[in-house]
Amino acid sequence: MTATRAESLVTQAPPFRSWVTPKRAAALAYVTSMFMGAMDNHIVNVALPTLSKDFHSSIASVQWTVVAYVLSLAVWIPASGWIGDRIGTKRTFLLALVIFTLASAACGQARNLPELIVARAFQGMGGGMLTPSAMAMLWRAYPPAERARLGRILILPILIAPAAAPVLGGLLIQDLSWRWVFYVNLPFGIIAIIFSSLFLVEHREVAKGRFDLWGFFLSGGGLAAILYAISQGSVEGWTSFGVLLAAGIGLVAFSLFIRMELGRPDDPLLKIQLMGNRLFRAANTGIALSTASFLGILFLTPGFLQEALHQSPLQSGLITFVEAFGVVLSTQSLGRLYYRIGPRRMSAAGLFGLSLVIISMLFVHAGTNLWVVRGLLFAAGFANSTAFLPLQTSMFTTIAPSDTGHASAIFNAQRQSALAIGVAILSTVVAGSHGPIVSAFHHAYIAAALIALCGGVACLTLVHDSDASATMVRSRKIASSDDTEE
Repeated sequence: MTATRAESLVTQAPPFRSWVTPKRAAALAYVTSMFMGAMDNHIVNVALPTLSKDFHSSIASVQWTVVAYVLSLAVWIPASGWIGDRIGTKRTFLLALVIFTLASAACGQARNLPELIVARAFQGMGGGMLTPSAMAMLWRAYPPAERARLGRILILPILIAPAAAPVLGGLLIQDLSWRWVFYVNLPFGIIAIIFSSLFLVEHREVAKGRFDLWGFFLSGGGLAAILYAISQGSVEGWTSFGVLLAAGIGLVAFSLFIRMELGRPDDPLLKIQLMGNRLFRAANTGIALSTASFLGILFLTPGFLQEALHQSPLQSGLITFVEAFGVVLSTQSLGRLYYRIGPRRMSAAGLFGLSLVIISMLFVHAGTNLWVVRGLLFAAGFANSTAFLPLQTSMFTTIAPSDTGHASAIFNAQRQSALAIGVAILSTVVAGSHGPIVSAFHHAYIAAALIALCGGVACLTLVHDSDASATMVRSRKIASSDDTEE
């Protein structure tokens, strides 16, 4: 390790070496965190009708089990980079895992709705630190030349979990109870805690200043208020007093936070300046629009299948899950072309293709053969992963290792916000459409296609292959115990 780098960070190797190298450990930690987080984000939606019945509460009341989790994520994601740099990314990851696992157990043990909502808020606290810290460890472990090949593997839990959640949730609720929607996290959490404590490498930056408490309240509170307004706007109405008040408070708080952080160049809570990085900004824009459109239709389609095509919840989940096969085929075939094509054309083609696939959903009606729907969802998964893989692979190319924690926090905050915005837009279109239910969903698909189209244009005009050239060099070796330490 060079003297210059030694001054900027402190690392600690694991107590012993084995076939599980620190690189592989970081990759497994990332896969685990992304799968658990993505699954938990979607699986609870399946349980809402059952929770409403068991707790004798309205759907609007039990919806707070989702809202509490999302708002808690919003509070803790912006601070996760600073926390990881100061106490260490390994310690942060383990702390987040412990909180998430214990909170999952508490959710399963909840005796009433208030207890479940509080437990979900603690679950969001763990989830808010879990994925950013895992992503920071991953991109510090793997140099840019190895990321394209690695990404073909690591993209799978990100895009498959949202499709698998309705199926798994439906089976657990049908054969066991809603409590198992949360208990399913326990074995994964316990195994991940033991594995991570043994094999992950610690990394922390040398502290430069105190924790920015005002920044924490402004960023977390501001983002939480904005996400609350977005998530409740389609339910309460966009002009309702509560939604407008939350949106106003959120925008003011977040504006103050950005101004404050730009005035703290030495040790900000979140390095907003990183959005000035051309490739990082462009890739974040593309992923945000991809997330809003693709995960938006994954949220929309089960309702379309149940309400318009009269399928059961489990049947609709099984039909939607077909998109996962498209993800696998795309990443393992077209993903190999990244070195030749580059992120600009590949991501643009993927999002233009996704837009065409979503528009094709307008031809689906009550009498349409379900294999047509399966084919379109397969194509949607194929197209979206064609865009997502190059954007994720290239995004951190020009980010310094010391800034990876902050960059990861920014990425996860925008991705969570994009998901909430996409769902809110499509839900509002469905709720605001008059006439047959099929037409209402068709209008929402048009909105999703337009979002994907904007994403394609953004990738074509904003992403520059020259910025990502370091990731376009083919590397044969991904994990080796010989190159994990300086």
